[in-house]
Amino acid sequence: MGDAPQAADLLCPLLAPARQVLADTAYDSDAIRVLIAEIGAVAVIPPRPNRLVPPHLDPLTYRDRNQVERLMNRLKQFRRVATRYDKLADSYAAFVQLRAIMLWLN
Repeated sequence: MGDAPQAADLLCPLLAPARQVLADTAYDSDAIRVLIAEIGAVAVIPPRPNRLVPPHLDPLTYRDRNQVERLMNRLKQFRRVATRYDKLADSYAAFVQLRAIMLWLN
C-alpha cells in the first residue's frame, strides 16, 4: 500500500516551523498538499504524471532534496548508523555526527 497514507500523521507534529516541505513524487496527493498549505508551508513535490493540472515545482529547491538524500545514503554506508546498534539516542547521534565529520574531512 505504501507509506503515503501515513504521511499526514507523521508530518503533523513536524510541520509547525517549516517553510517548505520537500518530498518525492509518491507523496503527491491533494490531502498532503492541503495539510502542508494549512501549516503555511510550500509543498515542493513533483507532480505525478497522471495529474491533469500539475502544480508548480521549483526545480532548484527540489534539487536540494536530492543532495539531502545522497548525504543520508553516505551516512548509512557506516554500518553502525544504518543498523542502529546503539540503545541510547545520544550514542546514536554521536556516531551520526562522527560519520558526518568523516565525510566532511574526505
